Amino acid sequence: MNSKNLITINSISEFHEMFGHSKPAHPLISITKLNGSESKMQPFLIENKFMYDFYTISIKKNIKGMIRYGRQSLDFREGMMGFSSPKQIFSFDESVDLSEMSGWYLIFHADFIRTYDLIKRIKNYGFFSYEVNEALHLSEKEEATIDSLMKNIQEEYLGSIDNFSQDLMVSYIELLIQYANRFYKRQFITRKNTNQDLLVKLENILEEYYVSDKFSELGIPTVKYISFQLNVSPNYLSDMLRTVTGQNTQQHIHNWIIEKAKEKLSTTSLSINEIAVQLGFEYPQYFSRLFKTKTKVSPLEFRNSF
Repeated sequence: MNSKNLITINSISEFHEMFGHSKPAHPLISITKLNGSESKMQPFLIENKFMYDFYTISIKKNIKGMIRYGRQSLDFREGMMGFSSPKQIFSFDESVDLSEMSGWYLIFHADFIRTYDLIKRIKNYGFFSYEVNEALHLSEKEEATIDSLMKNIQEEYLGSIDNFSQDLMVSYIELLIQYANRFYKRQFITRKNTNQDLLVKLENILEEYYVSDKFSELGIPTVKYISFQLNVSPNYLSDMLRTVTGQNTQQHIHNWIIEKAKEKLSTTSLSINEIAVQLGFEYPQYFSRLFKTKTKVSPLEFRNSF
C-alpha cells in the first residue's frame, strides 16, 4: 500500500481521460453505468492509489477482491453504496477483479453545486466522510429507488443542456442524498447487535484509558482517538451513537467522565482539583463547569449531598 504512487485527479475531464472514457458531457459532473469494461484498467488501478478533487456517489456490485479507502478495506461482492468527499484516498487490492462489476458511478465537482444551498448542506451529511467499511447496504427496494434517481440524473446529463438542466440534476442529487440519509438511519437501527458491541467497546476503551493513567498524562481522549480504536470513522461513530442513543461521541465521553467523577466525589477524599487532573482537565474550573452543566450542581455541592 505504501509503495503505491499517489495520483491526484483534479477535474472531471482529467478523470475521463485517465480512465479511458469519452469526453464528459459536462465539465463539472459525470455519471457512468458500470458494466465490467473497467476491468481493462485493472493493472493501472492496482498499481496506484488515487485522490479525487470532487465528490463521488456510487453503487458497486460484483467486485471480487478488496477496495481500500484510507486504512479500511471493503468487499463489494454483495453490492453497496459508497460516498466520498474531495481529497479522500483509495486504492485497489491486488486480488481485485472488476470483470463482472455493475452499478453506477456519479462524480461532481463542488463548483457544480456552488450556487445552490446543497453546497452548505452537503457538509451536514457525515457519510461523505465515513470510512468505506461503513458503506450503505441497500435492500432491493432501496436499490430500486436509488437506481431510478441515477437514471433521472443520467437522462438530464445526456440530454440537451438548457436553463433547467443543472437545477434538475442538483435537485436529483440532493434527493438521492436525502434517501441515502434515510437508508443509513435504517441501517443504524437494524444493526443493533453491532452497535451495542461498539458501545461496549467504547466504554472499555475509556476505562482502559483511565486505568493506564492516560487521562492525567494525555488529557481527555478525542473523538478521533476513540474512533481509531474502534476502527470506524469519527463521523460514522457519532452518527451511529446519535441515532441509537440520542447522543454523539463527545457527549458519551463527557458522560463517562461525569460518572467517574461522581464515583470519586462520593467514595474518596481527593480534592476537586485532584479529581479534575485525574480525569484529564488541565484547568479545574473547566471540570467544574462541565460537571455543573451535566448535573445542575457543582462538584462540591454533589459531594456535600452525601
